[in-house]
Amino acid sequence: MNSKPPVPRHIAIVMDGNGRWAKARHRPRSFGHDAGRKAVREVVEGCLRHGVEALTLFAFSSENWQRPQAEVGALMTLFLRALDKETDELHAQGVRLRFIGDLDRFEAPLRERMLAAMQRTAGNHKLQLNIAVNYGGRWDIVQAARQAAQAIARGELRAEDMDEATLGRFISLGDLPPLDLFIRTGGEYRLSNFLLWQAAYAELHFTDTLWPDFDQTCLRRAIDDFGHRERRYGRTGEQIATGHQG
Repeated sequence: MNSKPPVPRHIAIVMDGNGRWAKARHRPRSFGHDAGRKAVREVVEGCLRHGVEALTLFAFSSENWQRPQAEVGALMTLFLRALDKETDELHAQGVRLRFIGDLDRFEAPLRERMLAAMQRTAGNHKLQLNIAVNYGGRWDIVQAARQAAQAIARGELRAEDMDEATLGRFISLGDLPPLDLFIRTGGEYRLSNFLLWQAAYAELHFTDTLWPDFDQTCLRRAIDDFGHRERRYGRTGEQIATGHQG
């Protein structure tokens, strides 16, 4: 009897293509970012339907501050509107919201709304939704190393006991299931400094679909693709087939 293909416990998505989607319609880039909110709702609903435990979305990288000031300002306004509008619905769906990244860079009103949304949804368990803002994978590793060094200085940790598992506890999302599936929309084939540590053994899925057009059918296709891959973690296919661990 054929077993049901596995569903990833943790999915991460680089939501790329908003600007190109807007340009094709002769609209400003901010129009594409706003249209991308519908895709976020689609993916959240799809993850809830398929029983995915955690979803991490790359909303704003630490490099995005280099974009034109008008676009950055529009993105900040969109974040504020989305938080005010979407938090109630996410809470009603049992979604726990978390923001990861260096939040200190944001102005107080936006940072306070982020913290309020996290506090309000903290007791939910149906889906852990992580929004990466002012985030970079290299920053994440550096901040983890800094926290570990501080723990060593306080005498809570010995340097000789440091290993991957120990450092991993200081990495963002270290308390969640390991990242299983990394999706990038928009036709680009790179990680763009997103979840570098967490993606070490993730399956990668790239699609030409621009983010505003990414829907539950696209998500289902990515999940099906994941379910038919052989995940070996350094072992051979024969070892996987026989259940051999050594």
